[in-house]
Amino acid sequence: MEFNGQGFKLRPWRMDDAKALQKHADNPNVSACLLNRFPYPYSIVDAEEFLEHITTKTPVTTFAIEVNGEAIGGIGLEIRQDVYRYSPLIGYWLSEQHWGKGITAEAVKLLTDYAFTKLEAICVQAFVFSENPRSMRVLEKAGYIKQGIIQQSVIKRGFVMDEHVYTAYPPEK
Repeated sequence: MEFNGQGFKLRPWRMDDAKALQKHADNPNVSACLLNRFPYPYSIVDAEEFLEHITTKTPVTTFAIEVNGEAIGGIGLEIRQDVYRYSPLIGYWLSEQHWGKGITAEAVKLLTDYAFTKLEAICVQAFVFSENPRSMRVLEKAGYIKQGIIQQSVIKRGFVMDEHVYTAYPPEK
């Protein structure tokens, strides 16, 4: 399963992506506003362990962002349980050298559409640290609506931050 965007594609991760994943993920600016489960420094062992885990999951909900045959980022849906089972969380990251090109906003649109058409999502949510206005702009460009701010709810690298909540809804039929 692949999704084509302008100058990039989303495709399932492969074990042979380990070297590119490690190269692009090993950047403090990339990991600065991600959950701690995305480590920094990002080693080849981290890449291999992630790929071993993610390449066996079905349905596919986590994709590599590929440009010119190389995985330069990732995007995925975290399928939750119980009352949240139709409200996945979306998360993404992109190699710093590709920031500002519109790739991430288009990738978010593609994956959000997939969530609505194939996974029966009733909404898709994103939580963004207050120190990441670029990600907020990505979501807004992708049609997400800011729902609110959860004050002083996260701590990353010793800094307490607010978390901004964004949601996308299926298009009206």
